[in-house]
Amino acid sequence: MSPPGDESAAAAPSSRHATATGGLRRTLTRRHMQMIALGGVIGAGLFVGSGVVIQQAGPGAVVSFALTGALVVLVMRMLGEMAAAYPAIGGFYEYNRLALGELAGFLTGWMYWYFWVIVVALEAVAGARLLMYWFPDATPWMLTLGLVLTFSILNLFSVRSWGESEYWFASIKVAAIVVFLCVGAACIFGWWPGVDGGLANLTRHGGFMPNGIGPVLAGAVAATGFYFGAEIVTIAAAESAAPEEAVAAATQSVISRVIVFYVGSIFVVVALLPWNDPGIAQPYVSALRALNVPAAAHIMNAVILTAVLSALNSGLFASSRMLMALARRGDAPRALERLNGRGVPARAILTGTVFGYVAVVMNYVSPERVFAFLVNSYGTVAIFVYVLIAVAQLRLRARLEREAPARLRVRMWGYPYLTILAIVAMLAIVVAMAFLPDQRLPLLFGIVSAGLIFLGYLARRRWGAA
Repeated sequence: MSPPGDESAAAAPSSRHATATGGLRRTLTRRHMQMIALGGVIGAGLFVGSGVVIQQAGPGAVVSFALTGALVVLVMRMLGEMAAAYPAIGGFYEYNRLALGELAGFLTGWMYWYFWVIVVALEAVAGARLLMYWFPDATPWMLTLGLVLTFSILNLFSVRSWGESEYWFASIKVAAIVVFLCVGAACIFGWWPGVDGGLANLTRHGGFMPNGIGPVLAGAVAATGFYFGAEIVTIAAAESAAPEEAVAAATQSVISRVIVFYVGSIFVVVALLPWNDPGIAQPYVSALRALNVPAAAHIMNAVILTAVLSALNSGLFASSRMLMALARRGDAPRALERLNGRGVPARAILTGTVFGYVAVVMNYVSPERVFAFLVNSYGTVAIFVYVLIAVAQLRLRARLEREAPARLRVRMWGYPYLTILAIVAMLAIVVAMAFLPDQRLPLLFGIVSAGLIFLGYLARRRWGAA
């Protein structure tokens, strides 16, 4: 069986790689890939959104993030298996298309593109707000525009410039989390001056799950979107110098560190602060203040800004490569697949930024309607993408074992049982959203968005590729 778009690949690995990259420059190194994977996991949602989960679930938020983290680990393992076998442009868009057919590929590609162009707009708006902490007299829309322009230029320059910037953004985020974990551990063990140690806050204020198991499970649903982004490394594989090795190493590193960074840091927060403290809305800032760290607000504002800019940077990259892959299969206008002289899909990048500009304008013109719809729909779309990835791996693995077992350099654990368990768990999350008041609107908007993309597929079938 040949990889997507290359029927001769089984006999000629080198030609397979050339076809997989399709003219893209393979300049990303292993260190880039490692940090891209880690940076994709550690987003602004961890630093800000986690406070909402803690307020609802109490210290039981640790369980919420552990449950969701376990699902992400399983999906990353599935992606690692497929990406090591098929380092193709568009990553799992091609895997889903190969395993499940044209419709699944179309839905996956466009839903993923939609997710990231919305992230570009959201993070540009969030970045502007964070910058206003230091520049209160600045005009918000000008800061937003400046951020989108800056990162558009960075992505247009070369994939190496994108990879290098993402490497340093991710390094800052990882370093911040590591320092936070070390300082938090010192406090818990009573080694931090002026702060009482211990774990009393885990049970002191109404117990470990003060509001019951319901909010803990609801928190797991809400936390799903916080983890999204780790899969970018499988898309970047096509522009890596050694795709199979780089993806295998990167996905392996994510598996252990997702649990440490997310679950570990949430554990530290709820151990240091009462879950019902008003300051828990900004958990990491409040935790640093509780430790009497000078300039805590400035430090965390800088770290969160780094996370936001990293997500903006990654969003432009991921959306452009997915759009390029869609164009090469005729699922998007063919002109969008063209590369510039630097080996970058400039038209695909600019198309994503145009949508981003429109979404940013909607934030200032119609924040309660159009922009609210975009914000509420993109997280559910991400879950749909993960479900399709898992179903694709279930089918593709069986085909690989039959026809090309040598390509299984990375293997999903407990196949097929863990894959099936992951699918059932993710479908349970979707069903649970219908019964959670805060999640019903995102579910509805997500279904509407997926429905519109499906109509796009029907239009493509009727009138042909653009």
